[in-house]
Order: sequence, then C-alpha cells, then structure tokens
Amino acid sequence: MIDAADLTLDELRIALAPAIADSAIFDGWTQAALLSAAEMEGVNPALARLAYKSSGRQTGTMAMVAAWIESIDMAMQRDLSAEALAGRKIRDKIRDLVLYRLDAVAGQEEAMRRALAIGSMPQNLRASMRGAWNSADIMWRLAGDTATDYNHYTKRAILASLYSATLLVWIDDESEDKAETRAFLDRRIDNVMQFEKTKAQFLGGSDRESFSPVRMLGRLRYPAA
Repeated sequence: MIDAADLTLDELRIALAPAIADSAIFDGWTQAALLSAAEMEGVNPALARLAYKSSGRQTGTMAMVAAWIESIDMAMQRDLSAEALAGRKIRDKIRDLVLYRLDAVAGQEEAMRRALAIGSMPQNLRASMRGAWNSADIMWRLAGDTATDYNHYTKRAILASLYSATLLVWIDDESEDKAETRAFLDRRIDNVMQFEKTKAQFLGGSDRESFSPVRMLGRLRYPAA
C-alpha cells in the first residue's frame, strides 16, 4: 500500500507505476490499469489521475510507461550502487545491471511488450529514445564510467542498443531461468568489448573532433525542448 499523503505528485507517479504495470498485463496501459492500480495501492483515483496529468513531457499511456521505466532506474540505483559494484570488471558490472533490469520485471513480459509497442509509436519515439538514453547513462555511471569525450556518447548509444536487443529476446524467452537471454546478453557484451578494443586502436592517433556522429549523439543526451 502507498501512503500518498506524504508524497509529491511526481513521487506518487513513480511509486504507482509498478502496480500499473501489473494491471497492464491484462488491461494494457490504459486508464483502467491506472484505476486498478490505485485501488490496489489504496490511492484516491482522482489523485492518481492528477499525478499522471502533471507528469511533464509525456501524457496518457506514454506517461505511465515512462514512469515505470523511471521506477526501474531508481530501484537499480538503490540496489546496485557504484559501491556495491566496486571491484568487478566493467563487463561484469554491465551484465549485472542489465540482468537486474530484466529480473526486476520478471512476470511482466506482456506489460513490457505493450510498453515497447507504445514507445515505438511516432509521437512517442522522442520520449522513448530519451528514456533509453537516460537508463544507459545511469548504468554507465553505476559501472564507474567518467568519460567526457566522444566515448561518453558512443558508450551510451551502444549500451542502449544492447539492452533493447536483449529485452526483445527476453520477452519471448521461455527457456528455464531465461537461459537463452543470458547467453544472448553474454555474446553481445563480448562483441561490444571487442568493438571497444578495436575502436581504441583505430582512433588512437586520429582527430576525434572530426567524428561528426558524436555531435549527433550528443543531441540525444540534451534534446531540444
């Protein structure tokens, strides 16, 4: 149960999101799911609706999806802090972070499938890309990344792509303990590590400022309002 009396509307939006995801398995990301979640968590339905109307850039179904992703980001930061991951290799940190996100939504595959469909709609693509970038940025920061040059952007773009691809495998994975997803993730991480090694060798003596796609990726981090 959620004690809404002590929460701001933004805090309530995040707190209610996991329960909406549970309802979205059956009702989709709809007002029916929102009201069902509010009833389940003991929140006044009018207050729940107000929280999502006051959610900023997103509206309607995308506001619910974005809040769910943000709630996963916050839980990940709480449970897998940089201190908790200290001492592990970068590839193992990234693997732990991606698997944490997948384990956090275990049993909610249908809700995630519907959320991805909503995020792929033309009117929601910008918000969806911003959310993917933010999640990748959080994961890299938890992994200890401090890059501020072109690597900052390429790492986040690559991780966002890796996570999205793994998520698509995970949704339809019926193997025991999602073994196929874990194997897929390991292969993708191996590929990325090899790519990073090759890229470092290739760009070692080049003029990095001439790599124009970096400026394009930077726009994902700081999109125009």
